Amino acid sequence: MRQAGRYLPEYRALRQKHTLLELCHTPDLAAAITLQPIRRFAVDAAILFADILLPFEPLGLGLSFAAGEGPQIARPLRDAAAVRALPALDPEESLGDVLAAARLVAAELPPHVPLIGFAGAPFTLASYAIEGGPSKSFVRTKSLMHQTPDTWHLLLDRFADLTGRYLAAQARAGARALQLFDSWAGYLSPAEYRDYVLPHSRKALALAAAAGGGGGVPVIHFGTGTGPFLEDFAAAGGDVVGVDWRVPLDAAWRRLRNGQAIQGNLDPAALLAPREVLRRQVREVLDLAGGRPGHVFNLGHGIVPETPPDAVAFVVELVHGG
Repeated sequence: MRQAGRYLPEYRALRQKHTLLELCHTPDLAAAITLQPIRRFAVDAAILFADILLPFEPLGLGLSFAAGEGPQIARPLRDAAAVRALPALDPEESLGDVLAAARLVAAELPPHVPLIGFAGAPFTLASYAIEGGPSKSFVRTKSLMHQTPDTWHLLLDRFADLTGRYLAAQARAGARALQLFDSWAGYLSPAEYRDYVLPHSRKALALAAAAGGGGGVPVIHFGTGTGPFLEDFAAAGGDVVGVDWRVPLDAAWRRLRNGQAIQGNLDPAALLAPREVLRRQVREVLDLAGGRPGHVFNLGHGIVPETPPDAVAFVVELVHGG
């Protein structure tokens, strides 16, 4: 989960010279960043360096990143006219830099280390596009959802189509697993998720699963705070369902109905704890997994910038040691 990034000194050195968008739009640099944690740690997969909001640029929404404030959207989507005016995109053309980086990484990785591609889920993309940036209340998002549901469903349908085709394009570029990120799904009620989001996530996941013609690329469906509606979240699709630290791993597994695997679920803050505390929390996750097949050990959300790199190495060694 965000294995390349601000906690690594080699990444910070590049960020002193380039903006985030410059890094994302320069395939050689994006590929080099993707490989940084692979060269430092014995992790089992590489996660492509990109940002879930990159599709906003070719959509004409005016994406930028303000220091200390996160992403900013200059032209947010607030009405039906703005949604209808969104252009149709071909990911191969409009997001070609990301795909070029994926091809470079896939060619560089050893055979036993797969590349994971990813994209933002329809709801998470919509929340950024409507709010104009990060939010803690999602007032504008939920207002559009409830007051103009036709516009809402039109927007999410367009994001689902774009995201699904974008993920399939990443598979064709060399990604051997794909991940749909619904980072903000936990801000929804179970009924809101079921009525306003699930059908669109299902569409995006189905398109990704096709992976450009049935390539058999596994798909991970990731979310945070989804415990209240985990069954519906899993029903949207994915070969693997992400679970955060708020739900015990064994309890989450019992709630899955479709034989899906589970990814999770260490709290990222545990990496800042003393070693014995971190060891105990990693051990708890492994014990709850019980050695059964179909568990991808991971953080429940992204690694935080304050994380010491040697804590990551410590966790990798613990997990590989069983």
